Amino acid sequence: MTVASSSRRRWLTAGLACAAAVAAPWPALAEGRTVKILVGFPPGGGTDAIARLLAEPLRDALGVPVIVENRAGAGGQLAAQALKAAAADGSTLFLTHDHTISILPQVMRNPGFEPAKDFVAVAGFATFVNALAVSGGTPARGYRDFIAWVRQQGGRAAIGIPAPASVPQFLVQALAKRERLDLVAVPYRGSAPMMADMLGNQIPAGVGSVPDFIENHKAGKLHVVAVMGRQRQALLPDVPTLAELDVSGFEEVPYYGLFAPAGTPKATLEQISAALAKVVAQPAVRERLSAMGLTVGHMTGEQLAQRERAYTEVWARIIRDSGFTPQ
Repeated sequence: MTVASSSRRRWLTAGLACAAAVAAPWPALAEGRTVKILVGFPPGGGTDAIARLLAEPLRDALGVPVIVENRAGAGGQLAAQALKAAAADGSTLFLTHDHTISILPQVMRNPGFEPAKDFVAVAGFATFVNALAVSGGTPARGYRDFIAWVRQQGGRAAIGIPAPASVPQFLVQALAKRERLDLVAVPYRGSAPMMADMLGNQIPAGVGSVPDFIENHKAGKLHVVAVMGRQRQALLPDVPTLAELDVSGFEEVPYYGLFAPAGTPKATLEQISAALAKVVAQPAVRERLSAMGLTVGHMTGEQLAQRERAYTEVWARIIRDSGFTPQ
């Protein structure tokens, strides 16, 4: 055998090995396990819809079955506790937004988990904004209209929020102080039951994410009247920001991402992150996420962790300044 042919054989063997590695399922699932994506809110809400949208293309990208499991309750606390108890092998992930990771640990004395200790950021895929929306049963079609209507009702109104001690609750408190009204935050077990009451005109308004509200806003069944963030949303160009309405302090935007149990191998985390990047780059997926009101963009685990820390610091100050006492 010549040196040249031996060299060619070595290159061919190496190439086949690399191709096999690319085609094979990632190591944690080589035995045929299923990837479970935990969602801390009920079916029908914005987070659940996002998880189910991503699950199928993630299955194709990872080469293993991917399912969504709802562990609803306590603003994502139950799902976070389930993630903490899961094996650190990449087979259990948690798709969530800022509330469970950044807010809950600051408003509860013992949430049953410590994000910095118990979890590792896998990858982020979007940011979004929260919004104030009014039910179709009110005559209001804008923020000032809603405030005027509340004054006509004696200055008191209930506003739904997806979870207690959440960003929406602190926003309701800020609006009440700013407008000198008695606005009462009414907590629900997720956005889906809150939306049901809003659509049934059981409650005049609610605060939630744009993804929660956007479809019913487009259908004219409710009306988004103000959004958080530094600029107006592309899907809602006529809706002012809270800053435009002289309600400051709500400019930082929350995030969506995947988290895994601490101790999950780095190679597995990187493989999931790469798969998610591939998924959100698909035009069909990107278009559907954008239509939900998300600003889509892949973040590595490190980038997501940095965003989470910065966001948490901002809200630690807001919560502290509000005088809220952890429960």
